[in-house]
Amino acid sequence: MSSNKTVYIAIASDILHRGHLNIIETGAALGEVTIGLLTDEGIATYKRPPIIDYETRRELLASMRQVSHVVPQDSLSYAQNLRELKPDYVVHGDNWRTGIQKAARAEVMSILAEYGGELVEVPYTVGVSGAEVDAKLRPLINTTEMRRARLKQLLRLKPWVRAMETSNGLSGLIVEHAKYEDPATMAVHEYDAMWVSSLCDSAFKGKPDIELVDFSSRMQTINDIMEVSTKPIIVDGDTGGRIEHFVYTVRTLERVGVSMVIIEDKTGLKQNSLFGTDAVQVLDDPDQFAAKINAGKRAQTTRDFMIVARCESLIAGAGMEDALSRAKTYLSAGADGIMIHSREKDGEEIKEFLGRFRAGFPDVPIVVVPTSYNHILEADLAKMGANIIIHANHLLRSAYPAMVDTADKILRYGRSLEVDDQIMSIKEVLKIIPE
Repeated sequence: MSSNKTVYIAIASDILHRGHLNIIETGAALGEVTIGLLTDEGIATYKRPPIIDYETRRELLASMRQVSHVVPQDSLSYAQNLRELKPDYVVHGDNWRTGIQKAARAEVMSILAEYGGELVEVPYTVGVSGAEVDAKLRPLINTTEMRRARLKQLLRLKPWVRAMETSNGLSGLIVEHAKYEDPATMAVHEYDAMWVSSLCDSAFKGKPDIELVDFSSRMQTINDIMEVSTKPIIVDGDTGGRIEHFVYTVRTLERVGVSMVIIEDKTGLKQNSLFGTDAVQVLDDPDQFAAKINAGKRAQTTRDFMIVARCESLIAGAGMEDALSRAKTYLSAGADGIMIHSREKDGEEIKEFLGRFRAGFPDVPIVVVPTSYNHILEADLAKMGANIIIHANHLLRSAYPAMVDTADKILRYGRSLEVDDQIMSIKEVLKIIPE
């Protein structure tokens, strides 16, 4: 080892394998090694949250004889640490020349050039893949307890949690694997959670959204999704039903690994909220609804399961003051968070609620569903105070027009040739389903 040379190595994985050890050994041969260990928040920006927390990972690396220092790295960008430490060498595997880390590599080379540092790339270790290790681990870490707890973990680690409607096993696979790599920010965008909507569940069964689909049927949908996915699940619990029934619903959802149930403060025959005042929207008595929440909280047996109160005051035309008052009542009853619903397209109603509510409750999770005000960016909703952003019915709404168009064209042309360019091949369909 050259005692007057310094080396910087960034590590994001919480599972060290032979490839990491080769890189650390190479760095130790060049000089004094500092590990830039990605924080839990940094890792969560581009892949699953770590199984092992930052402090434990830091202690493990610090105990290695080849490592002199361990410092936090907050994102895939090396810029801050490199400019502070100015290491003589940055050591990395040569597999980052493509994919999302290509931008990080270019940034590192640019900063090293500023002061004469050098990039050393270690040949890829054949037979070892972090992605393959992660894929093998996913079924093992997807226990009921870990899946249930993951939503709270994400709320701690991420500026906001992004959820997508999932209504069956196939859409569960789509949401599980959807990914967008943003080279500009070196971030990987995924859906963090799955929203099991009563509207979509009913629609896929050809039933009206009036709490007609019984809970046993809905549980079958949830089980189908859970079998093929690993992301935390948020369940639309409609009104929650009678207090006595809601208690059993909470116990069942908690037992199977659901992270959150959201119930709305309406009563009578359910009318979908997007009808607004065009349909009769009868709000429940706030104290009665609070009693239902309280009963649910007393019924649960773990700390990780969450019950969120969905406030429908703005939908029913009851006004902002009623919404704020109800939200406070529900929190007093033990609700873990508030979903605030609005069908106003300009988003001003939501902005006002978030601002006023956050003034009194800075840390309470708030859920929004920007179906009507979808011109507002997720990042801007998060800045206003939203923690969970649900895209509540978009897979259903995209699937139905496509299926209708295909059915109509086959009728029109008397054959299916004309739809070949807009449908998947059977071979592609079979590839969707894991072996």
